[in-house]
Amino acid sequence: MYIVDLYRRVRQAHFIEGKSIRQVAGMFNLHRDTVNKMLEYSAPPGYRRQQPPRRPKLDPYTGIIDQILQSDQARPKKQRHTALRIFQRLKAEHGFSGQYTIVKDYVRRHRISSQEMFVPLVHPPGQAQADFGEAQVIIDGVLIKAHYLVVDLPYSDAFYVQAYPGETTEAFCDGHNWAFSFLGGVPQTILYDNTKLAVARILGDGKRRLTRVFSEVLSHYLFDPRFGRPGKGNDKGKVESLVGYVRRNLFVPLPAFESFPALNAYLDAQCRQRLELVRPGHTLTIGERLEQEREALMDLPLTPYDASNKQSGRVSSLSLVRYQGNDYSVPVAYGHRAVLVRGYVHQVVISCGEQVIARHPRSYQKGDFVYDPIHYLPLLERKIGALDQAAPLAGWNLPPEFDTLRRLLESRMGKRGKREYVQVLRLMETFPQPEVHQGVRDALRLGTIGFDAVKHLLLCRIEHRPPRLDLADYPYLPRARVATTSASAYLSLLGGKSS
Repeated sequence: MYIVDLYRRVRQAHFIEGKSIRQVAGMFNLHRDTVNKMLEYSAPPGYRRQQPPRRPKLDPYTGIIDQILQSDQARPKKQRHTALRIFQRLKAEHGFSGQYTIVKDYVRRHRISSQEMFVPLVHPPGQAQADFGEAQVIIDGVLIKAHYLVVDLPYSDAFYVQAYPGETTEAFCDGHNWAFSFLGGVPQTILYDNTKLAVARILGDGKRRLTRVFSEVLSHYLFDPRFGRPGKGNDKGKVESLVGYVRRNLFVPLPAFESFPALNAYLDAQCRQRLELVRPGHTLTIGERLEQEREALMDLPLTPYDASNKQSGRVSSLSLVRYQGNDYSVPVAYGHRAVLVRGYVHQVVISCGEQVIARHPRSYQKGDFVYDPIHYLPLLERKIGALDQAAPLAGWNLPPEFDTLRRLLESRMGKRGKREYVQVLRLMETFPQPEVHQGVRDALRLGTIGFDAVKHLLLCRIEHRPPRLDLADYPYLPRARVATTSASAYLSLLGGKSS
């Protein structure tokens, strides 16, 4: 290939010095056709192919290769054909006699030509994107996987993140409540992927049938949802990159907290601290740009959305209601009745009609039983024989004075003592456990062992009045008998005798 300097000298001789093509060809010992090309281009143009390359060994098989690569698009990335695997199949199944290199080159060119191209996007104010991410955390000393929701405003670069034990409907709704409160308004539109938390079904015309809960969220906040193409996370690339940013920056090193509320308090502080940053290409901080963007946000409603997943249920004969694979207790008085279960991120609330009948901490295990022992006390009072084997009472950590009270009651009254002990426990249906505990302590201190005494002492302490216990109400207590002493008994101590 001729160098650029030769091009310059040939073109200078013809265009500047006025020499003919024949003369220039003679000067530089070049063919006249070569001189004409040098006069047409100021630099070597490189090789120009006039026709597509002929591949006599590969061309009969390109259709087969194209079909394999096309079918791979519906397969997981880790189970798609490599160029080597395609070469092996061509030889084994179709009698291909060529070499691996021409197959590899064809596959590489095909994949390059089929790669998707993107249009640079501009993000108007008031438009948001949202997505879930995953990261490992240590909660209360246990390594678990946390699911965090990121809601981002690309115009101002402000975002908010909250973490949850599971990627659930209630977490999805709760994350929106927190994000809107932090951002100071409701975005006009939010772009999502086709998460099952929001989309019940993708219809044939590209429309979405939304879930009941997400429809309620839209009705409450009145923003417009937008959805990316199925399997195309790049449609919301801004929040996708933020999901990775949060994992790399807020979850490294591995965070350790005693609870999820403590973890979310840390994430909240990080989001607020980020408002002080100035992003490249901007002169204002993220917080200042967020203040400008708030003019494009809609006003928050008076109250946040009730971030719960509502399900109907029925109380079983064991006074249990099932929700998300776990069983939660209710008072035995509501056995076999229809109830409404509202699952929140950290608690489960069960209602019968308009009345809330049970509240429990949320369990994210499977097949778990979550009991409130107080729910079963009325039944145990009637079926006192089940007291020692009652599962709801197993693991109920009461102060040691309760065990002492039970032992004394049973030693003095037998089976009736068990029933009175359950009656003492039932005081916690009305009074807080610390107050009942103090009543038990007072009864043990005074030696008045019985339900009536504990209740009397409890009420006296609450009402700030002195106790008045009538021992005639406790015939089973041991009686103290004091004999009358005569005056002569004292004289005998002095060695004298009475007259």
